[in-house]
Amino acid sequence: MRRSVQFQSPEQVAPRADGGQGGSTRQQEALRTDFAFELPRGYVDESGTVHRTGVMRLATARDELVPLRDDRVRENSAYLSVVLISRVVTRIGTVEDVHPGVIEDLFASDLAFLQDFYRRINAEGHTRAAVTCPSCDEEFAVNLAGGRLGES
Repeated sequence: MRRSVQFQSPEQVAPRADGGQGGSTRQQEALRTDFAFELPRGYVDESGTVHRTGVMRLATARDELVPLRDDRVRENSAYLSVVLISRVVTRIGTVEDVHPGVIEDLFASDLAFLQDFYRRINAEGHTRAAVTCPSCDEEFAVNLAGGRLGES
């Protein structure tokens, strides 16, 4: 005799009033895969236009594995981040063909920003950080995704 069992993640099962697991499901938040950012300095294209805003998507296992086969990475392991970032950045300003050459032309501070942004959205799963005001000790969350000053 075959039994079919449907498994649900803990987020799908709402607790019952008596503390047990109920059959109703919580309203799930959609998985966010694209994250907007704003570069500190900006990418300057061949015509001299500065592009500061962009989008990075979540990395897949393939995104992290494919660069390891790249000859440039084999010759110089520091090039790994250039190839990896070029795979997950889908747009910088109006530039939608983001390739390693584009990432190579970024200012060092912008590359460092993207490396940190990559780590935050892929390892931690979000771009918010809990902080405490040093003046009033109030706790609040800030968005590290490159929003304008004063926004959280």
